[in-house]
Amino acid sequence: MPSSLFPTIHPTSWLSPSNQFAFGFYQKGSGFAVGIWLVGTDNNTLTVVWTANRDNPPVNSKAMLDFTRDGKILLRPEQGGELLIASVKDQVSYAAMLDNGNFVLCDKDSKMIWQSFDYPTDTILGGQTLFAGTQLLSSLNESDHSSGRFHLKMQSDGNLVLYPRNSGDTAGDAYWRTGTLSNGFKYHLSLNYTGRLILINESNLKIIYHFYPGSSSSSSNNTIYRATLDVDGIFRLYSHTYNSVSLLWSALNSSCEVNGFCGFNSFCTQDDDNKTVCRCLPGHDFVDLNQRSLGCQRNFSEARCIGGKGNADFYYMSTMENMVWGDTAYFAAPMSIQECSRSCLEDCNCGGAFLKNNACEKQKPPLRYVRRDILSGYTAVLKVGLKPILKKQPVVSNTVVITSKIAMVQIVLVTSGFTILSCVALAIFGRFIFKIRVLMYKWLLKNGSLGLPKEVTLRLFTYNELKRATNGFKEELGKGSFGAVYKGSLNKGKKLIAVKRLEKLVEEGEREFRSEMRAIGRTHHKNLVRPYGIQIGVRD
Repeated sequence: MPSSLFPTIHPTSWLSPSNQFAFGFYQKGSGFAVGIWLVGTDNNTLTVVWTANRDNPPVNSKAMLDFTRDGKILLRPEQGGELLIASVKDQVSYAAMLDNGNFVLCDKDSKMIWQSFDYPTDTILGGQTLFAGTQLLSSLNESDHSSGRFHLKMQSDGNLVLYPRNSGDTAGDAYWRTGTLSNGFKYHLSLNYTGRLILINESNLKIIYHFYPGSSSSSSNNTIYRATLDVDGIFRLYSHTYNSVSLLWSALNSSCEVNGFCGFNSFCTQDDDNKTVCRCLPGHDFVDLNQRSLGCQRNFSEARCIGGKGNADFYYMSTMENMVWGDTAYFAAPMSIQECSRSCLEDCNCGGAFLKNNACEKQKPPLRYVRRDILSGYTAVLKVGLKPILKKQPVVSNTVVITSKIAMVQIVLVTSGFTILSCVALAIFGRFIFKIRVLMYKWLLKNGSLGLPKEVTLRLFTYNELKRATNGFKEELGKGSFGAVYKGSLNKGKKLIAVKRLEKLVEEGEREFRSEMRAIGRTHHKNLVRPYGIQIGVRD
């Protein structure tokens, strides 16, 4: 066989001598996966029995499957990197796809040092064993062989059990079991070449449990047997001949017997065509209409739990006949259906109850493992949000919207009015300040520069600025005929100033003030102050 394979270059697989099994690339969605399959009569019909790295995404047509000289089988995606499919420490001489569906690596003495039979996915074939501590894991669907929702465990205690995945694998989660306890011995599941499926004691090879006796017919030599944990969670035994497939044995009769076949808050039943379907419990809708097995969610708002009779204001109890509940109850006691219904209604933890043989078994939400069985005769009661609450919600919502719109209009009007008044006030105040400034500058223009030298430029101060600079005209330095002089400072105390505050300024006083300013402006002495600024007009 060639040492490398490609998804679209012939050959894309390595065939067994009888051409019944192939190892290589097979189509998975828009890409390719590596696995082993049972080849159909037209070489196009595939029954996949093993997948390498099953939860990895498919590779594209540029990938390569490589059997290296050091005994590794590597998947090399186009984007680079290596995905290990098989590896051994010993020297490998060759790889082979056997007629029993086992892909093996052998040394130079043809001793098998690696085999796919040791790493089962969802299937065991004739001649294969499921040892204690190992499991089969169902596929996601018929065309996607990624890990699915159920697993079959060959437990170390000798019990062969079916569970939903991610359920905790408790006794309450199990939906099928052999009930075989090993008492310290190791049991394993074995399928031989005649189709006999048994549970056997490894130490003394004693048969513990018979699933299917097998065939004694000579035609069985041309028959391939496989036991598969199917997508729906049921473990089944099949036989394959040249042109047919037959179901020989099934652990369960119906998919509805599988815990978790339908998701939370839904129940499993048969439609008019006897097809298994999932439907929502009262008060719930499908999470995804295209994948109804994912379960359902509440279509009512959960009210704050009051407990007791107060809960009757928010919920009512819906009754369903011929129901079976596979989950473990958190409470069980003898009751009539009326007492059971009332007990669940008044219990904050109760999402529903199951009345079986006059015993009330209460369940916490989310509700799971529910199915309809017309032969059971059992009754279920479900807590559902009151319909009147749901009907009133749109009315309440519209009222809230209308009220909100009125309130919004009122807020906008008040805000707009306040904004307009603020703008008017600011305009009036600005105009007043502008007029004061104009009067100040007119006074300066009218009176020139007080006769000061050109190099002396006065800064215009406000009354409040000078008041702050002198700390409220607190420290008086002296007093003349027309006003007092106060000590002050500017620039955070860095510049000391003297402020003369004129009182009762008349024409004569103004002339005296001008003369004083001219004298100071023309005199330069270290002990004499110099003009720095002026404040004109009324107090601010």
